[in-house]
Amino acid sequence: MRMRKKKNAQSRMSACADIMIQNPTVLKGKWDELYGKGRQIFLEIGCGKGSFITQLAKQNPDNFYIALEVVPDVIMLAMEKAIKENISNVKFMCFDAKNLCEVFMDGELAGIYLNFSDPWPKNRHFKRRLTYIAFLEIYKKIIKNGGNIFFKTDNRPMFDFSLVQFNEAEIELCQVCTDLHNSMWEKGNIHTEYEDNFSSKGFCINRLVGKIKK
Repeated sequence: MRMRKKKNAQSRMSACADIMIQNPTVLKGKWDELYGKGRQIFLEIGCGKGSFITQLAKQNPDNFYIALEVVPDVIMLAMEKAIKENISNVKFMCFDAKNLCEVFMDGELAGIYLNFSDPWPKNRHFKRRLTYIAFLEIYKKIIKNGGNIFFKTDNRPMFDFSLVQFNEAEIELCQVCTDLHNSMWEKGNIHTEYEDNFSSKGFCINRLVGKIKK
């Protein structure tokens, strides 16, 4: 469902200018110098309304986080949430994940979070899935050796597809489970708005961690 246009969007976006990265490509190779400052840098692709990234950043002040979202009205809500929570170790950007090598140097990130990415259920759209091997190869380049990809989805076909793609990309699979909320890894699991919504309807949450080895 397409989100309705938000009232006063322009002024609200302007109020979030301090935490919005307008031209991320000019920061390639400079993220640590300008923002990380020795801290590990993580990226969430598809931050939605920002519940996950704000909680994650709040709980881990010694890390630095970047939240990516392609829908301006959605990222506006996420930024407003971060400002309200007074989060200082996160920045936001509107950008297409397929071009992330234009934004980050090889090994510049410590990890990537993929939370409930669009499953693109039609077979002809499989190359658009963020766990398709072409995307995984991008992530492998920009994540440092030993870094991780954290993936959660309620969509079992998407999860099964992703398991195959991670194997083909030669990314080591860890912590694979098909019922996260009833697993040992639920402790410390930060829920997204989407996650709580679909879990309450009886959907199991699937989760895996992919470790990068170069």
